[in-house]
Amino acid sequence: MADVTSPAGPPGPGRIFAEFLRLGLTSFGGPVAHLGYFREAFVRRLGWMEEGVYADLVALCQFLPGPTSSQVGMGIGYEKAGLGGAVAAFLGFTLPSALVMAALGLGLASGIGIDTGVVGGLALVAVAVVAEAVRGMAGSLATTRFTAGLAVAAAAASLLFPFALTQIGIIALAALIGLALAPERPAAVSRETPPPGSRRLGVAALVLFAALLAALPVLATQSPVAALAAPFYQAGALVFGGGHVVLPLLERGVVGTGMIAPESFIAGYGAAQAMPGPLFSLAAFLGATAAMPGPWSGALIATLALFAPGFLLVIGALPFWRRLAGFGPARRALTGVNAAVVGILAAALYDPVFTTAVHAPRDLAVAILAWGLLAVLRWPAWLVVILGAGAGFARLLS
Repeated sequence: MADVTSPAGPPGPGRIFAEFLRLGLTSFGGPVAHLGYFREAFVRRLGWMEEGVYADLVALCQFLPGPTSSQVGMGIGYEKAGLGGAVAAFLGFTLPSALVMAALGLGLASGIGIDTGVVGGLALVAVAVVAEAVRGMAGSLATTRFTAGLAVAAAAASLLFPFALTQIGIIALAALIGLALAPERPAAVSRETPPPGSRRLGVAALVLFAALLAALPVLATQSPVAALAAPFYQAGALVFGGGHVVLPLLERGVVGTGMIAPESFIAGYGAAQAMPGPLFSLAAFLGATAAMPGPWSGALIATLALFAPGFLLVIGALPFWRRLAGFGPARRALTGVNAAVVGILAAALYDPVFTTAVHAPRDLAVAILAWGLLAVLRWPAWLVVILGAGAGFARLLS
């Protein structure tokens, strides 16, 4: 049974901002680890979401282009407090890394780096967080022969075909298999439960998404603001999977056009690996480096432009997704999708999370100890992050 602390009432934007700010300061390890941190915070600790609702939201965001983990956070905020909650979740989770990356881009923190031992320790904590997420989600979403088999097949396919579009294909196929073969299951949320937002707002968000995608390249020839925003918006609108997948699109948009020097792009990418929160905060570094129209304004424009497509798509899709998820055929499809999400997460636990972090037996020992603190002793994730960073630093000194 999850450890749940029930709030006195529905959380407002301020509470949502505070929770996501804590995650923005402590969630190292990339988008897969972020999903584990979110589950730990909002399903287990706070009880803001049921496991099935959370898995449905993750499945939706896997389908949408944009930064998957950030979109899940936006969806949680939107679910609990509407548009203000979605904005609060985005700001809280993104601000810490975006501000540091902007400062690095400005040269304000030149010569100040993050110790490589600390980075290694944080990566080992990410192994523990993702492992616990896989264990917990499998225990809820892959409990039958049918769903466990789908999860295993999805994990194998993800490892055998490690391409950007593989996840979308796996989820789509799992939906079809679930629709055809899965037994009926109760809805995670009743169809009578009002969906977040309104269909009118959803349609407006989707129209704005398409309008900006079409208009920004045209306006780029007339406005320096649009010229900076266009490649970032296009990258955010066309990337599936988020995280590292966005890098080739950004590289073509800002390096290929001469906006940013190649060495600056690589330096920013390297710095982003050591940041908590979303990897998309790289946009703040690149915008500050481009200094169009100025360093701080450039960082703001680039960051908003890269995240805006994912934000608009979540706001647009959620009202319809909730209604769709309440129908019997859709629930059968989601049974397959949720099992596939468990498999995809399990595959990501191995590559890139485990393969990036664990290089020696003592690395594995630290990861196992971190998992024990999370799963057995129920220590809060932020405390395990601090201990992991300290263990990594001590390991470097030894």
